[in-house]
Amino acid sequence: MPENAASAAERLHAVLTTLRTTMDTQISTAPSVREEHSHGEAMNASCLPAAVVFAESTEDVSAVLRACHAQRVPVVAFGAGTSVEGHVVPPEHAISLDLSCMTGILAVNAEDLDCRVQAGLTRQSLNAQIRDTGLFFPVDPGGEATLGGMCATRASGTAAVRYGTMKENVLGLTVVLATGEIIQTGGRVRKSSTGYDLTSLFVGSEGTLGIITEVQLKLHGRPETLSAAVCQFENLHDAVQTAMEIIQCGIPVNRVELMDPVQMQASIQFSKLEGYRPLTTLFFEFAGAPAAVEEQVSATEALVEANNGLGFAWAESAEDRSRLWKARHDAFWAAKALDPQARVISTDCIVPISRLGTLIDGVYEDIKASGLRAPLLGHVGDGNFHTLIITEDTPEGHAQAWELDKKIVARALALEGSCSGEHGVGMGKLDFLETEHGAGALSVMRALKNTMDPHHILNPGKLLPTGPVYQG
Repeated sequence: MPENAASAAERLHAVLTTLRTTMDTQISTAPSVREEHSHGEAMNASCLPAAVVFAESTEDVSAVLRACHAQRVPVVAFGAGTSVEGHVVPPEHAISLDLSCMTGILAVNAEDLDCRVQAGLTRQSLNAQIRDTGLFFPVDPGGEATLGGMCATRASGTAAVRYGTMKENVLGLTVVLATGEIIQTGGRVRKSSTGYDLTSLFVGSEGTLGIITEVQLKLHGRPETLSAAVCQFENLHDAVQTAMEIIQCGIPVNRVELMDPVQMQASIQFSKLEGYRPLTTLFFEFAGAPAAVEEQVSATEALVEANNGLGFAWAESAEDRSRLWKARHDAFWAAKALDPQARVISTDCIVPISRLGTLIDGVYEDIKASGLRAPLLGHVGDGNFHTLIITEDTPEGHAQAWELDKKIVARALALEGSCSGEHGVGMGKLDFLETEHGAGALSVMRALKNTMDPHHILNPGKLLPTGPVYQG
């Protein structure tokens, strides 16, 4: 029988038969395991993979892709399942390739401020294990995401205003291509002017061009002093103006996060933030040598006072700081707790920081017109914010939330922004890609996909909308 004439089930059976000769104990078809790998977080999409393969090495990943490439069987990489745009949802008759067992720290070069890790390691685990070196990895998306997944989605988070995103903190990668070939990109040096920048190509590719198995990361020295504070404002514009001026003045604040009154009310209830009112609130973190922190705080306080801030509430102890940032990271669950039966859909727009106030004004108009509850929060230091749209968990509710989401994104794009500052595209943002990038740029992206994954087995249906020559 010609290869392409075999059914999807027959091709999948051929792959599993091949893999079981060397990886039998690493393969599961148990319904509970398949269900766990059928979805990520926050998006109402799921599909059971036909099987889950637990990779323990780069060579395992290579073997899986080599077999799947030969039989045209789709493969979706899976780390911690924390993605929010449907990145890990498999198509039918697909293999979910779980890298969560690949948690090794392969090298720590303290003098050069870098390390090499396997893709299944989480940021939290890395930082716990290298604590004695005085170094840490700062990119903080909030959840227990794997570092490989953070690379794949080009993650960032609360500390990006100071340390940058994954793009700025990855030096090199080990990647397995669709054919099973293993390649190395980048290296350990901080700059190079040789060849195409393949590292940047794979960072943010969402597992559609290759599967990342190892990551060379930049590390940073742990700051001598950390200080956190909260400031509340009667007026949201005053808070946004404060954040904008902090960045424009070059104050190296570690984090500056915003919650609007609706989100603050939810977080006060959910995270027991006693002593705060449901007002627009900025969360600050300052880091560095004691004198530098004192200078940062003084400059920030002056800006806050000039913009009608209601004064600082300081979190002096490590426990208090942890409580504040946990409340910020738990904002999604706080919004969810406002109506436990509802669905919460998160937007992820970003604009040039000077246009953030204009965008938020328009978003509030759209929220009011929709009749939905939608708390707003974000990384205002880099112009990125999230609207958590709370809606009935019904087809009608989803449609209503989607209409609001489209209006918010349209406003951001009109202000020269992006539909996603950190969550990635996955399935959730496909409809916005042509408007944001244009048909010409998408044709180049599709050409890359077709060249590197000619049978379209790598995470099909994600990142790129269907179009000429390419079908997701």
